[in-house]
Amino acid sequence: MHLDDTIVAISTPPGRGGLGVVRLAGPDARAIAAPMLRLKSEWEPNRALFGELVEPDTQERIDEVVVTFFQKPRSYTTDDMVEISAHGSPVVLRHIVELALTRGARLAEPGEFTMRAFLNGRLDLTQAEAVRDLIDSQTLYQARVAAQQLGGALSHRLAPIKQKLVELIATLEAGVDFAEDDVSVLPGPQILARIEAVTMPLRELCRSFAYGKLVREGLTLAIVGRPNVGKSSLFNRLVERERAIVTSTPGTTRDLVTETVALGGIPVHLVDTAGIRQALDEAESIGIRKSLEALADADVVLVVFDLLTMGDSDFELEERTKGRPRVLVLNKIDLHDEGHGVFTRTLPPGTVVSQEVIEEVIETSALTGQGIDQLRKKIVEMAGGAPQQETAFLTNLRQQKLVEDSLSALAAATRAVESNTPHEMLLLDLYSALRPLDEITGATTTDDILNLIFSTFCVGK
Repeated sequence: MHLDDTIVAISTPPGRGGLGVVRLAGPDARAIAAPMLRLKSEWEPNRALFGELVEPDTQERIDEVVVTFFQKPRSYTTDDMVEISAHGSPVVLRHIVELALTRGARLAEPGEFTMRAFLNGRLDLTQAEAVRDLIDSQTLYQARVAAQQLGGALSHRLAPIKQKLVELIATLEAGVDFAEDDVSVLPGPQILARIEAVTMPLRELCRSFAYGKLVREGLTLAIVGRPNVGKSSLFNRLVERERAIVTSTPGTTRDLVTETVALGGIPVHLVDTAGIRQALDEAESIGIRKSLEALADADVVLVVFDLLTMGDSDFELEERTKGRPRVLVLNKIDLHDEGHGVFTRTLPPGTVVSQEVIEEVIETSALTGQGIDQLRKKIVEMAGGAPQQETAFLTNLRQQKLVEDSLSALAAATRAVESNTPHEMLLLDLYSALRPLDEITGATTTDDILNLIFSTFCVGK
């Protein structure tokens, strides 16, 4: 990928809108844009200028535009950059790109603007990944986490850990290089203590991946139960609109109905399923099979019961979901006066349910809304709890794998110290622990990895 040419792309989503933005970046950005613009005032860095988009040859007006010029190095990519805001007609935006291409610009690759920002030192790799996460965010909490990462939260958390490791390496290197000059070498217990001082915060960072992955990707929650226990009504309550069809006829839901909601800042992908029973026809049989597949694939299962119609199939479903992350829900409590623990009192003779199960039962009424807030809180609890104040956590598999590689190398270094391995060999393990930390921020990253990361970005970013 060349950094010395000028690239152009539409930076707003496809389709029609009030405004659309075309972005040019590179040494010739201003020279390429100037002939197609008739501005009301002179070019001035970091200032929005009103003007007209014109045909370069005839000066015929095409549109009214607002143009912003960012002079290097004070731009997103650190190159000269021009952003043209026109009315959001796809025809006009494409024409601006075509005019730029005819004057020597090149069509940008996906993520190329952000890759230039990374390669030019404007962002590190964790910040570049946060740009993508911010664009893809579905909840406000996701956006806040991505914004913190974009500000360098993860890099700042890694910096002191890496610094301790570098200082240990430097000390041991000095002891090896200048042994004849009586430079003191750390004794084994001190080396172990300093390795542990690096290992402990790295372990904590590694553990943060579970929650970071949850924030970034969300979780899938399947609502399962017999027909007519109120699954679709609960689904509608959770999404706060009439998304699924609700009737008094059992077996109304024949296919999976999905919707994403934000609970505790985490995207929860709700799946309303067909009632599980002995199918009455082929269509219902297919729906039930899909329900069982959704149950198997879900991160959390919402098992719904109706007190007034409970039977053996309910207890079979309770057994089927045992051992899974789940929430047991006793629905339609507006139709009876029983209190907590009623689920256990209706069990067949000889059935044993642990106290843990009793505590998991949540009573709701999809009709009146009773218990819905408690149900939401329980789902958030199953998802990992309330949003955490600490936002500097690992959010993707690449980062987590590199931290694990570093921890493995530190474990090898610990074993080397315990077995009195020469420091020259110990240093190999310590350098092996340092390299993955550099790769997290992109200090040392192969071109293949960079291309893989930035290819997932949208064009124009």
